[in-house]
Amino acid sequence: MSFVLETERLLMREFRASDNEALFAMDTNPNVHRYLGNQPLIKIEECDAYIKSIQKQYLENGIGRYVVILKETQEIIGWAGLKLITEPENNHVNFYDIGYRFAEAYWGKGYGYEAAKAWLDYGFNEMKIPAVYASAHIDNVGSNKILQKIGLKQNGQYLHYNMLCNWYELKP
Repeated sequence: MSFVLETERLLMREFRASDNEALFAMDTNPNVHRYLGNQPLIKIEECDAYIKSIQKQYLENGIGRYVVILKETQEIIGWAGLKLITEPENNHVNFYDIGYRFAEAYWGKGYGYEAAKAWLDYGFNEMKIPAVYASAHIDNVGSNKILQKIGLKQNGQYLHYNMLCNWYELKP
């Protein structure tokens, strides 16, 4: 499904192997991983493996996370997109999750909202998916705010990787 999703300030395209340095720089920051239940990356090879796993999702599921590029500077500032979750999570399986991650320097500037809104619209209007789900650590104020602002409704809480998370869902 190789295409570019565009917003006013952002371009979102499939991951490429050459994106590894920008993504590695983002994912070595402990603040970026604070609410994710995992550790920052240590070796760039970890980022290479992550990119390959995303590319595999494109082939298997026709969708996955996309790198987010700031139009003004052409730099990669994070990733966003829809992902088909095929493993059980919060009593759901085979559902579309909306997610995003940005380099810390780009937090609080509206890029997360802009990217998430574009993916939500794409999922419902182009892919015709029946529902979108998401989760966010209860203390991750920014992420919870984005999910609520794009219209997802909180429908409970659950433990995810031993962390208490809010569960969100939205049907068109």
